[in-house]
Amino acid sequence: MVNFRRLFKSFGYAFKGLFKVFREEQNLRFQSFFAVLAISLGFVFGITATEWCFIVFSITLVLIMEVVNSAVERVADVLRPRINNYIKEIKDITAAAVMVASIGAVIIGLIVFFPYLYKIFVQF
Repeated sequence: MVNFRRLFKSFGYAFKGLFKVFREEQNLRFQSFFAVLAISLGFVFGITATEWCFIVFSITLVLIMEVVNSAVERVADVLRPRINNYIKEIKDITAAAVMVASIGAVIIGLIVFFPYLYKIFVQF
């Protein structure tokens, strides 16, 4: 049987963590701004269900990677005194994962929105 009290408590912890990362990580706020922009453009242009899937997947992937990167950085900071060379590499690798996801999201955004933007600019 599902313990709803426990379930809601776990959601509370998750939101608390998300808000903490949002407050403390400039990159997450920056990425969230572009997520809102992409979603807004999706509504303005009336993109297809398939295009929505790609946009939502891209946004979700980038935000997940940023949250995971923040968590790994915090763990790495705790371990820093003992294993400093590996800590820098771990931080760089997780930052690279966020960058790769972000570049992929930009490419998907360009593929989805370019035809809509092109139609607007061709009319002028």
